[in-house]
Amino acid sequence: MSQNYLETTVDKFIFRVKVSCLYSETGVWVDLDPASGVARLGLSDYTQQSSGDVAFVSLPEPGDAVRAGKELATVETIKVDLEVQAPFDGEIVAANEALEDAPELINQDPYGRGWLVEMRPAQWPAAGLLSAEQYLAVMTAQAEAEAAQ
Repeated sequence: MSQNYLETTVDKFIFRVKVSCLYSETGVWVDLDPASGVARLGLSDYTQQSSGDVAFVSLPEPGDAVRAGKELATVETIKVDLEVQAPFDGEIVAANEALEDAPELINQDPYGRGWLVEMRPAQWPAAGLLSAEQYLAVMTAQAEAEAAQ
């Protein structure tokens, strides 16, 4: 295992958490570039795995204002339609256009080419975000609860 990720195994599934990111409890990762003040957001490994194969993604437009707890994106998978909630207030700077033709990038590379949007936070640090270690604990509990069903 690389030092860039924390890992947990639940049932037969391995879930990775990128150490350099912050996380919402709903499974959105946030990677802020301190130089530009722009954050890149995507779905955590656990969220994309537990949701299934991504078939379609609906993303906001650059310039759109987003509010914490409101819809940031819609991800349709074979199993579920997932409403991705914004972890903080801000403005959309860019949307990952590669997902229009290749939504499966979210499953293949959730912390890399499968990112969703880039956003300029209204305030940083944003309240309520978890460290990788904190999210690992939350995610493990969610995965174990799901596995027990």
